[in-house]
Amino acid sequence: MATVRELLTEADFREAEEKRLPIRVFRDDHLIDSLTYIIRFTESTVITQSDVSDVTYHSRGECQFFEMRKS
Repeated sequence: MATVRELLTEADFREAEEKRLPIRVFRDDHLIDSLTYIIRFTESTVITQSDVSDVTYHSRGECQFFEMRKS
């Protein structure tokens, strides 16, 4: 079973980036990105990558980020 945890703090984002944890991204209660990985983040933006050529920029203010961990 997977454990889902919302990423809220800088430490949360850093841990997900360093451990290469898969995340899901929601905007306006809609899933917009799934099984993607954080490759970089700033105060306003989270950059994710799910494939070699699939890099996406997400606004931290407009999106919600959830890590997925296998328990």
